[in-house]
Amino acid sequence: MDSQQITAPSRAPSRVRGSVTPPSGVVHINSRHTSRFTVVGNHLTQHRELSLTAIGLAAHIQSLPTGAKIGIRFLADRFPESEPRIAAALRELEAHGYVRRTRERLPSGQAVTCTVLYNQPSSDAARTAAPKPQPGPELSPSHTASRHPAATMPPTPAPSPAPAQPPMPEPTPAPEPRPNAEASALTPAPQPRAHPRPPLPQPQVPDLDRHRAAVAVLADLRRHEPRLLLAENDIHRLAPAVAAWLERDAHPDAVRHTLTTDLPEPLRQPAGLLAHRLITHLPPPLPAAPTPVSAPRPHPLQDCGGCDRLFRAPEPGRCRDCRTAVPEAA
Repeated sequence: MDSQQITAPSRAPSRVRGSVTPPSGVVHINSRHTSRFTVVGNHLTQHRELSLTAIGLAAHIQSLPTGAKIGIRFLADRFPESEPRIAAALRELEAHGYVRRTRERLPSGQAVTCTVLYNQPSSDAARTAAPKPQPGPELSPSHTASRHPAATMPPTPAPSPAPAQPPMPEPTPAPEPRPNAEASALTPAPQPRAHPRPPLPQPQVPDLDRHRAAVAVLADLRRHEPRLLLAENDIHRLAPAVAAWLERDAHPDAVRHTLTTDLPEPLRQPAGLLAHRLITHLPPPLPAAPTPVSAPRPHPLQDCGGCDRLFRAPEPGRCRDCRTAVPEAA
């Protein structure tokens, strides 16, 4: 009876196994994803030189399907970051080899931006840098000589054929274009433009009422075609071109029909398409209207001095009957 019996624990058990003190860092509670997930490498999420905006933007682009819209304006509408901040993040990704953007022109004349995303840019860099170590065979004799000093004495005449290999340095010019290839992998090469785009047409005589009508035509396009929702800056930029159409006696309905019919699919840059059509479909000025040929005016009415009848004649006098009756009476 003098032995102590412990029937209850001295304290409630802790939910954290091991140490009672909770850890100060992050605690991961992971669940297995079976659908709707994207694999992102730690080389991106833990990058030392990329900003958080660039890392998050790269992770978001990797989660999108092929062909999704990733324009700066579209991303600015989708996220709270501004357009300059998103543009700076894209430049960071380009500088580190995660994104490559090129400008290409379609057969219709429209210029589009093609964006390529690399989820592992280090492999691409290693692929371009792999062919560099070409002078490796020249180093092999030195390594063998250092490892086996005794064996270096007999092969002393062997280096004599080495002078026959000076033609080998001829391929050395090949590495010169490689820096350009590496730079092209990081920065998009400028695409040559076959023909520079002509400027937007301008009205010959500025007219405030005509300019207001042009602004109204551009702002009203979205009622006829929802995809032609233009920004206010684009409307003010394109308004002088529409005013030039109106100056050439083009009806506003004709201008609207030209800008809203036969739109391409998909429509990525509505303002650029409208500018192209306003330039290429500009109607010629109407020819001067021919001056109407006035009909000869009839002679005024005169009062006959013989019979008081009215007749037409250039000067007052007698009518035809009175003039013929006078010779007969004579």
